[in-house]
Amino acid sequence: MPTYDYECSQCHHQWEVFQSITAKPLRKCPECGKLKAKRIIGAGGGIIFKGSGFYETDYRSSSYKKAAAADSKAQSASSESKSSSSDSGSSSKSGSKDS
Repeated sequence: MPTYDYECSQCHHQWEVFQSITAKPLRKCPECGKLKAKRIIGAGGGIIFKGSGFYETDYRSSSYKKAAAADSKAQSASSESKSSSSDSGSSSKSGSKDS
């Protein structure tokens, strides 16, 4: 169900109402009580596709995708340097083993 914006032409009070598409537009202003309310055209919300096959990340901007790629490269580089330092420590321990 969508959210509709209303404005009273008498007192200029604005408010939002969450109502069905098939519901009749409101006429009575909750502020002054006059029958001067009109539904106004609002910016609306973003469209969200639900169900399998639609993902929020499908419609990301190219600048967002570039920044995300740079972050993942930086994280993988830092994890590689950590794993290489732990490998060098384990090889020195295995060399001092007596058989």
